[in-house]
Amino acid sequence: MENTGDTGRMLRHLLQAAHTVTLEQLPGLIAGHADSAGLYDVAVFAVDLRETVLRQITGRGLDAAAGGEEVRIDGTLPGRAYQRVTVVAEAPREAGARRRWWVPVTDGVERIGVLRADSENADEAAVRQDLRDLASLVALVVLSKRSCSDSFARLVRTEPMNVAAEMQWKLMPPTAFAGQDVTVGGVSEPACEMGGDAFDYAVSGNVLHLSVFDAMGHDTTAGITANVAVSACRNARRQGASLAETSRAVESVLVAHFGTSRYVTGILADLDLDTGRLTWINRGHPLPLVIRDNRWTVEPTCPPAGPMGTCLGLPIVVCRQQLEPGDRLLMYTDGIVEARNFEGQRFGRERFVDFVVRHHSGRQTLHETLRRLMHAVLDHHSGRLEDDATVLLTEWRAGHQDRLTP
Repeated sequence: MENTGDTGRMLRHLLQAAHTVTLEQLPGLIAGHADSAGLYDVAVFAVDLRETVLRQITGRGLDAAAGGEEVRIDGTLPGRAYQRVTVVAEAPREAGARRRWWVPVTDGVERIGVLRADSENADEAAVRQDLRDLASLVALVVLSKRSCSDSFARLVRTEPMNVAAEMQWKLMPPTAFAGQDVTVGGVSEPACEMGGDAFDYAVSGNVLHLSVFDAMGHDTTAGITANVAVSACRNARRQGASLAETSRAVESVLVAHFGTSRYVTGILADLDLDTGRLTWINRGHPLPLVIRDNRWTVEPTCPPAGPMGTCLGLPIVVCRQQLEPGDRLLMYTDGIVEARNFEGQRFGRERFVDFVVRHHSGRQTLHETLRRLMHAVLDHHSGRLEDDATVLLTEWRAGHQDRLTP
């Protein structure tokens, strides 16, 4: 058996070799290099878009010939590693047997999947550290390959994807981010049949831009409308436009392309990461919520200026809200609270807020809370939503950068 002290050399060699390989070649490359550090039968599993299953990356699909495995997140050891973002060990089946490990594969707080590996080394602390180091490198390598890989795109879909969803997932930023005292998580359903919902965020200096959009309709044109809105928003703010100017630019582009036949509601906001000062405007969208002390909510108010694309000419009011350390800002589309069960009962805003409070106070990560929230909304609606449902959840930590990642 090789000494795990060779882990550093193994990681360097793996990093160099990974520059010019495809996703299809990654599984063999990773397993081959890991063997030299005493880590065997290594495999990488990616989470699907709806965060229900973990699928093995083989580069050849999921059929029997490809040898790919699928593991459910709920009720399994790999799923526990994913949900809790922690290393999980299986008990050896017999004395002297290799021990199996499951390790979260993350980039910051973005959960990409899990890594499986077997070890013979009895030094548990050393093995855990080696596994974390390998998983960190694997995350970066997978991220560098997935954007140009159809194999990865197929792997993470559990059902056919419509054209609108294809556009939205390509356009929107990663579903998780952490940095400069803030954590952001976004989620949208139905993941593969999206219509007009979209979220966006970006950091510029000490300012975090946040936006949520809901385009009229539930068809491909709604997806195109949302894409145009997000792109116009980015284009304007990257030229230094204010929030009001940005929303006017979005409206101008929409009217130029669609007349007034298509419109988009939205919340556009800037969060000062140094002070917690939130500046925002309301373009005919559901009001955001602030959860404070994990016990009660603050509802910022702001007069609506009307949806972008309607040319109503209403004044755009810039509103402000002071966040406190630990505050969580909830921005969402009406599909979350309007989802109805077979008896016609809405999921509702009270249930929505209560769910976030209860599950986050149970020491779940922000992103695991969102995963469970969306599954609860789907369960309430018997697994099928009639409208898109999107949540953008931001937590301002104010000077606690060390607590951003699990």
